[in-house]
Order: sequence, then structure tokens, then C-alpha cells
Amino acid sequence: MILAIDIGATKTLVAYLTNEGKIHFQVKFPTPKKYPEWVSQVTKVLTDNPQDFKIGVVAAPGHIDREKGIASNFGNLPWGEAPIKSNLKPLAKCNIVVENDTKLAGLSEGTYLKGKYKNVLYITVSTGISGALVVDGKLDPELQNSEGGHILLEHEGKLRTWESIASGRTIYQKYGMRASDIEDPKIWDEISYNIARGLYDLLAVIQPNAVVIGGGVGTHFKKYQKPLLKHLRTMENPLVPIPPILGAKHAEEAVVYGCYYLGKTTYDQDNK
Repeated sequence: MILAIDIGATKTLVAYLTNEGKIHFQVKFPTPKKYPEWVSQVTKVLTDNPQDFKIGVVAAPGHIDREKGIASNFGNLPWGEAPIKSNLKPLAKCNIVVENDTKLAGLSEGTYLKGKYKNVLYITVSTGISGALVVDGKLDPELQNSEGGHILLEHEGKLRTWESIASGRTIYQKYGMRASDIEDPKIWDEISYNIARGLYDLLAVIQPNAVVIGGGVGTHFKKYQKPLLKHLRTMENPLVPIPPILGAKHAEEAVVYGCYYLGKTTYDQDNK
């Protein structure tokens, strides 16, 4: 069994997956504002639902020290530095791998497209904007700490980060609606333009074979797929072709399945 834990700003998901990638057990609980309380909650879940794990993977927002298994800079969570690996390893009685949540979502989507596209750029448009590059079904280590949402763009006469003009939070602040409630084509055209501006800059540098858009806004990809492609086409030139732009296949479960893929690969490599 593989342990997968997805730490969200408001909820934490704990799931047990079989070796074949089927969810055997899962439970959610509100993510506490204090890290020790979170450890206590996870401890209770693992104690009340004992299982023999091969490996555990924890998806966390923010910066990851992969060697030490420490997460920091959580954004909406005031946790400071969280020594997740050292806290959970004795509880789960297995190796614990800690990885960024967006990278794991990207790994899930990139693995699904493996064999069809070699280089897959995953972009999450949610509260913020972030991304991951998956090459042949594996996370590109050269971009493991990349923060695409923080590239700078000129907007209304000022330099602004991409996520400050195109994220789900910005959409709500500007229009007073969440992506799920927006039906006006004019609003989606404006949103699509701001997404396209930052995305094109990444395309120019990375040149992926395909792009997958996930996250909360990505869930509604069909609403803005056409205007997004329209704006990207106006920016296209022979040196920067526009690849296929796809909606996430598993928008809601991408992180959990990313935990599974990373866990299985890591365990298999460590036990050859």
C-alpha cells in the first residue's frame, strides 16, 4: 500500500492506494492553522486505520527541501518550516517523500500523456499560478523549484507577477465571481488574455510538446479554451509554435495520483 497525503490550505486528504493505483481508503479533515495540530490529526488517522505501507508521499504547497523532507513558505498556511518527513516516518513506518503539490499534479497529468507527448508543461491556475515540466513521465529536476506564476509582466503601466493578474484569487477580486459562476464570454475573453500572456512567455523558454491547465480555474477549461487559443495564436511566431493546450484529465485527484506515481517510482528504484 502507498500512503498519499495532500495538504491543502483548507483541507488535508489522506489516502491509501494499492500497488495498482486504486484508492483503497481516504479521509479528509480541515487543515489546522498550527502545524503540530496537523501532525496530531494525521497521527489519529494512521492510528485508527492501520496499514502496512511501502512508502509515503506528502504533497505540500510552497518550497520543499527534498533531502530533509521539510516544507516551508506555505502561502495561506502560517506553518513556518515543517519537518514533515521526520515527523511522519516513525508513524507510517516507511520512507516519506515530500514534494510540491503542483509538481505532483503535473506528474500525474504528464504520466497520463506519456507516450503521446514527450515534454508536458503543467500549469495550475488556482488561488495562485504555478507549474511543472514532465519529461517522459518524470519531473524535470532542473525546474523542480520553478515558480512560473512569479514571472513579471507589464499590466496597467506597472510590472506585476503573472499570478497577480490571472489567478483565481484575482478573478474573484476583479469580477466578484468564482470561475464556476462566470458565463459571460467577454469576461472569459479578458481572463484568457491574461492567462495567455504569461503562458506564452513560458512557451518561448520551455518549448513543450503539450500544455495541460489544471487547478480550480483549470477545471472550467472548456469555458475559455477557444479564446485562450485565439490569444495565443495572435502571439505565435515561427520560433515559438503553440502546442496542443489541454484541460487536466484528473483535475480533482491529480495530486493524489501524482503522490502514487512518485511513490511507486521511488520505491521501485530503491528496491531494485
